[in-house]
Amino acid sequence: MADEETETAKEKSFKLLGILDVKNTPCSRESILYGSAGSLVIGLGHFLATSRIKRSCDLAVGGFIATTLGCWLYCRYNIAKLRLQQSLLKDAVKNKILYEGSSMDPNIQNRKQDS
Repeated sequence: MADEETETAKEKSFKLLGILDVKNTPCSRESILYGSAGSLVIGLGHFLATSRIKRSCDLAVGGFIATTLGCWLYCRYNIAKLRLQQSLLKDAVKNKILYEGSSMDPNIQNRKQDS
């Protein structure tokens, strides 16, 4: 029975609006946290400056959306860039292993030209 409880605890994750699994989606947790902090800063700042409640709430919602999307896009861009670099490095290592010691090895050709 204890095993079942630990498995259900591991499987539980927070779903935002029932569609976005925050635990398993890359960058979603940080984006939501930064978005909520940005929303609080923008809404509270506007309220303290103007004392207009409805306008401050509108700006807070807009700030949440803008900050969340901005952070999420920036994070996803960095992940895509990192994956591209990893695939290029993986191909380079594969080619190094494949051509090392053969007549097609670029290092051997460079040594022959230098001599």
